[in-house]
Amino acid sequence: MIKQIHVLYSGRVQGVGFRFTAEETARQVGAVGWVRNLRDGRVELVAEGEEAVLKKFLQAMRAGPMRNFIKAAEVSWSETTDGFKEFEIRYF
Repeated sequence: MIKQIHVLYSGRVQGVGFRFTAEETARQVGAVGWVRNLRDGRVELVAEGEEAVLKKFLQAMRAGPMRNFIKAAEVSWSETTDGFKEFEIRYF
């Protein structure tokens, strides 16, 4: 079943290639959506895909090269909007 996740990452997640890593990871696992920096220092991410794909994405982010920069990840699950064709980096 297709799902959507909304994630707010906090820690030292801006300026260290975090968005690029999220984009590459999403493309590798087959998720679509977007990632962007927030003015408060967090990174916001919305991704859609099969539930197993999204779980794989979240695990890859926790275990990947950015793991030491992530202090916390607030994850919310919801139904898909089916509004994305690819994964992209968005700017404010």
